[in-house]
Amino acid sequence: MFDKMIYLDNSASTRLDERVLDAMKPYYFDTYAVATSEFGYSMGIDAKEGLEEARGVIASSMGATADEIVFTSGDTESSNMAIKGAIAALKKKKAQHLIVSKIEDFPVLNTAKNLEKHGYDVDYISVDAEGKVSLEELKSKIREDTALVSIQHANQEIGTLQDLDSIAKVCKEKGVLLHTDATHSYMRIPIDVSKTPVDLITMSAHTIHGPRGVGALYVRKGTPLEKWMDGGFQESNRRGGLENIPGAVGFAKAVGLVSQKENEFLASLRDYTIKRVFEEIPHVTLNGSKSQRTPQNANITFHYVEGESMTLHLDMRGFAVSTGSACFSRSLEASHVILGIGGDHERAHGSIRFTFGRYNSMQDVDAVVDAIKEIVSQLRAISPLYNK
Repeated sequence: MFDKMIYLDNSASTRLDERVLDAMKPYYFDTYAVATSEFGYSMGIDAKEGLEEARGVIASSMGATADEIVFTSGDTESSNMAIKGAIAALKKKKAQHLIVSKIEDFPVLNTAKNLEKHGYDVDYISVDAEGKVSLEELKSKIREDTALVSIQHANQEIGTLQDLDSIAKVCKEKGVLLHTDATHSYMRIPIDVSKTPVDLITMSAHTIHGPRGVGALYVRKGTPLEKWMDGGFQESNRRGGLENIPGAVGFAKAVGLVSQKENEFLASLRDYTIKRVFEEIPHVTLNGSKSQRTPQNANITFHYVEGESMTLHLDMRGFAVSTGSACFSRSLEASHVILGIGGDHERAHGSIRFTFGRYNSMQDVDAVVDAIKEIVSQLRAISPLYNK
């Protein structure tokens, strides 16, 4: 069944590249010791070297140094570590204020809501119709007690890219820390921390054909960050817990396999999908920016139909798509992202997210658009809203 499935939900997770698995295998079966040089046995030293080589690859991909990279279990932990760790470190300075955008992914949004419950003050800044934050609103919301601004690099549902350079400039001028969730942009859109003064960056392997359960947090040198998960002294005493060496090695391998040519190919799949849909299906709306968006994302609302019905019909025909973020698709509530860009509940419930990966093709796009044309026509024929 799944061999025939055309998978178009690569922002939820991607298929593991076999070359990544090959790189990981030795650290499961040969060099499987704890990463250590203190104990002095060769397998542990080799494991440590593998971990540090992987750290160097992640660092080099963004112009950082190896000691600025902390390996984590994924984007959720990275964002929690960044926000809670920075807030805790600045508590002595009575920094009790946090700023996030209204369309952040749940690791950031729910971390902010949790901090609110514990007495912190949070401002949720709005976005425009394309999903971009207002720099003027950001400037106006920063206070003397603001500890951190957390604004994503790219949105998880609609793919809109923020102007990270301008946001970082505002934060630097105001003297506040900036965290960005780059889960859906890392290795797809370049980030150079030597040019863009971001303090903390969330990354994950699962969106670039790497293993699940491993991510990283970039922590600029000098950034105050308190250890928030107790345990051992791993990751330079910034994160307790046994290191996931196979995961880190796989993450690094996945990074090395991403190319500009691949990103251009993903953008061509995105653009071809949008072109065909808009030429052949009436009453559709593109969600997010027309030009400033990730290469792999096309989010489209098909008016007068329910997205949940479309995904079920597509699944029966062998296509995997989503109606929003992976965390959100189990809920029948309207997407906070579509509502955040000014859409109503009808637009939110009719949205479909197509996200492309290494193993997709133009034939996949043709097949899914052909299927959607039939499905939309059938569903609209029985829709009382469409008949009106």
